[in-house]
Amino acid sequence: MKKIDFQKVIEWLSFALKCPVCGYKYNLDRTKIIDTKQEENNQATLLVHSDCAQCKSSVVFGISINGGEIFSVGMITDLTSHDTKKFSQKQPISSNDVLDVHRFLKKFDGNFVKALTN
Repeated sequence: MKKIDFQKVIEWLSFALKCPVCGYKYNLDRTKIIDTKQEENNQATLLVHSDCAQCKSSVVFGISINGGEIFSVGMITDLTSHDTKKFSQKQPISSNDVLDVHRFLKKFDGNFVKALTN
């Protein structure tokens, strides 16, 4: 299995990807690879964080490589690259977590002090 050079993928993408807020081209110096996974069948995924040098907005990209095809989905975020890395290593929110919050909010009386100190 040939290892994919993720840095070259990012360099290539920096020519193609533009900021969804202002249209400015991404600067490689402001783009960080957060996580990578490569499988034996020449498939790989990357999680990438980039800050726009022009408007200062941040975007997290999920990139999937399948042979010669590259797919990218971006999401505007207020997370820094450090925060993105920290949260990417956490367990996903489960449906039970969502139900617990729903039950809590159903009973919530608006008193944040009481809710956060119990």
